[in-house]
Amino acid sequence: MSSRCLTIGHLYPHHMNLYGDRGNVITLVRRAEWRGIAARVVEVEVGDRVSWADLDLVFMGGGEDRDQEAVADDFRARAHDLIPLLDQGLPMLAICGAYQLMGEYYLTARGERVPGVGYLPIYTVAAEPRLIGNVVAELFPLPNGEAVWGRTVVGFENHGGRTYLNAGGRPLARVVTGHGNNGTDRTEGVIRGHVIGTYLHGSLLPKNPHLADLLLGWAMRRRGWPVPEPLDDELEWTAHRVMLAREGKKGLAARGS
Repeated sequence: MSSRCLTIGHLYPHHMNLYGDRGNVITLVRRAEWRGIAARVVEVEVGDRVSWADLDLVFMGGGEDRDQEAVADDFRARAHDLIPLLDQGLPMLAICGAYQLMGEYYLTARGERVPGVGYLPIYTVAAEPRLIGNVVAELFPLPNGEAVWGRTVVGFENHGGRTYLNAGGRPLARVVTGHGNNGTDRTEGVIRGHVIGTYLHGSLLPKNPHLADLLLGWAMRRRGWPVPEPLDDELEWTAHRVMLAREGKKGLAARGS
């Protein structure tokens, strides 16, 4: 029995859990366990103490506006401890509201500027109408040249904010169908180091096992462990292809596995 164990920090699971975002944590745990690696989840709510140095991977999902506002101050207060670890390679996946809070600021419809933690090179501006629906996007090459198993990413978006990348920011993917970051420049998400921000719910990782293994691989290499071996992902890729076909992208479905 392997003695290896990964610790996943799940930030604000009771506030930031729209559209099955908790399923991303379940996927990471299962895909680690299927490889003989134990996985422990530490849930962090407002005011909870956390030993950041013990974490191998961080996840934070999306929430309604009132939930995002409820955790924003607490999250900004934690940035002093979190950001140095992100700079040192701690992997993180931030979805929707978390994605926005990882950026520089969110400009509300009332003209209020809500600061983020400033780690991701993005800013967000509220606008109408909401951007809602399924998304198919093609991943850009990763900054460090790592291969990603499968070229496409699928998910579901529902956001009122339009997110824009600052100069030098690297988008995660190019939108094929759907809206993505802002509905105009055809970008979706952003990647900085080992941190991924995205608007894709659904849950994201069960239908995109290549992204789940990318995050796990980053966490494992940070520990000095070998990269994860591929799993039999036929069911996961079937779900992926169903989403592609549902969007009328049968040609992409053949390339996505």
